[in-house]
Amino acid sequence: MHRRVALLSAVALAVAGALIPASAGAAQAGTSATGLDPRPVRWSATDSWPERRTVLQYWTSQRMLAAEPLSSPAPRRASSDSPTQGSPWATRGASTGTTTGGRVPYTIRGSSAGAGQAAPWSVGGTAPVGVRQVAQQAQVPNSPGLRWTDGGAVVRTVGRVFFTTAEGRNSSCSGTAVTSANESVVMTAGHCVKLNGAAHRNWVFVPGFDNGRRPFGTWVATRLLTTQQWNAREDINFDIAAAVVAPLDGRTLTDVVGGQGVAFNQARRQQMYSFGYPAAAPFNGSRLIYCSGQAFDDTVMTRDLGLRCAMTGGSSGGPWFRNFDESTGLGWLNSVNSFKYNFAPDFMFGPFFGNEAQAVYQAAQRTNAL
Repeated sequence: MHRRVALLSAVALAVAGALIPASAGAAQAGTSATGLDPRPVRWSATDSWPERRTVLQYWTSQRMLAAEPLSSPAPRRASSDSPTQGSPWATRGASTGTTTGGRVPYTIRGSSAGAGQAAPWSVGGTAPVGVRQVAQQAQVPNSPGLRWTDGGAVVRTVGRVFFTTAEGRNSSCSGTAVTSANESVVMTAGHCVKLNGAAHRNWVFVPGFDNGRRPFGTWVATRLLTTQQWNAREDINFDIAAAVVAPLDGRTLTDVVGGQGVAFNQARRQQMYSFGYPAAAPFNGSRLIYCSGQAFDDTVMTRDLGLRCAMTGGSSGGPWFRNFDESTGLGWLNSVNSFKYNFAPDFMFGPFFGNEAQAVYQAAQRTNAL
């Protein structure tokens, strides 16, 4: 691949046609400094049970295992805006076993970094100076890309995302079930729902995917949402999306698998755990892989967070957790796998979760799942 930057999702082009708002009565609520409506864009993925049944029947195990990661456009520095940073806010609902409440803002204090940290690692000569100088300070206590074998809530809440592109190619990303008012929200990357001006179709989430097995079922999206910045110009700093999935056998998503917490407008350069289902070599998309270490700021082309990580295509949309507890598998989602620089393949980058990311989450959790 000869492009300077490659996004990590298994995506290509998307279905043709304009996005259809989920609500025809969506009046403009003012514009941001960029001239865009600050509210996220949303559209229908499926409108009825017959449509959802068709999607379910489409995704056989053979099609899922054959889904391939594809390259996508590089970020454009000139058109990039910075995420808007507001008051720290986080929530972890009862579906995770904790009852902090869904509407009470608070700051996650501290970090899981500390005891047991390894010595700082050296980046080597492949990354640009701006990345090297900051990343050399990072502590990596656990993993640059290993299979997760410790169990816990993460093996139920993280899963693979599958969809069909405009070219008719079956592709995959990763995603996370998060606590939400409607118990039906999956967080992922923007390019995992829309790319090159059109939305993907046949969108499903498979939590706990394991070498073709689907222990918690296949969940069909009814609505898809992304930031205005990703929708308008695919600005990599806002590569964030959410899916609202329909109930399955009368139960909601987080009623079945639980949900991870979410956190927005938090401090940078914290200890992070990244998870995903990379499908490009040397991985095959069948196992949950994780990376961990102290995040750093990208100083090359974006306002993203960086993390040493060897995951490959198909891991896009997988979660970055703050304050992740290895014993329980619970944390607060605070970014998602987004892209890698071709000249620095050992580094993953993910968007800062500011006001725009929070707006996507809040809109998704208020959306009817049917």
